[in-house]
Amino acid sequence: MSSPKTVIVTGASQGIGAAIAKTFLARDYNVVATSRTISKAGYASSVNLALVDGDITLVETAVEVTKAAIERFGSIDHLVNVAGIYFSKPFIDYTAEDLRSLVSINLEGPVFITQLAVRQMLAQGMGGSVTSISAALADNPIAGDPAAVPMMTKGGINAITLSLANEYAREKIRFNAVAPGVVDTALHKGNLTPRSPMGTISRPEDIAEAVVFLTEASHVTGEVLHVDDGGHVGRW
Repeated sequence: MSSPKTVIVTGASQGIGAAIAKTFLARDYNVVATSRTISKAGYASSVNLALVDGDITLVETAVEVTKAAIERFGSIDHLVNVAGIYFSKPFIDYTAEDLRSLVSINLEGPVFITQLAVRQMLAQGMGGSVTSISAALADNPIAGDPAAVPMMTKGGINAITLSLANEYAREKIRFNAVAPGVVDTALHKGNLTPRSPMGTISRPEDIAEAVVFLTEASHVTGEVLHVDDGGHVGRW
């Protein structure tokens, strides 16, 4: 019987990240879950779970998270980059502080942890996967929902996903992304208006199912999977 695979999930204290971490636990993965306050997120104790508090924008946090995975479970097989922020305002109203925050959390954080995870996967020589959370708005802007600067960072996630899928294909390390539309989380609290042809709103568990699919789909790489109730298909 093979040992459980180990997956790191960032931004795992609530919403999409928590749903992803709990879905992997239910499928008998070893899970290393991290966020600034993950130890206070109410996770039940489990031999398959390690919690690491830390700011994902810091290299030191990435080091601690990957170290915990290796010391506790002996490997890093998959990484899911969830931690991110989003806020909407007219382009000319975004401040320098807004830009720094968006770049730091949405781009620098994923880069730091992905570098270390990939380094470990290469050392293991068994392949692996990295799945990142993007956004449907990155390639399908909606009038009345100005989000140019946040989507610049999410578009960057899409771009690096394709580049890394190509760079590490021979090593069997796969890179994919999930691009949600409106999801019923605290991020969209008070703004849960359907913006899709289906006229429905996704749950965090719906995004988790897509992430698990990409993690386990051994022949899928370089994919940006939209879970947005059809919002990316064009005008409706």
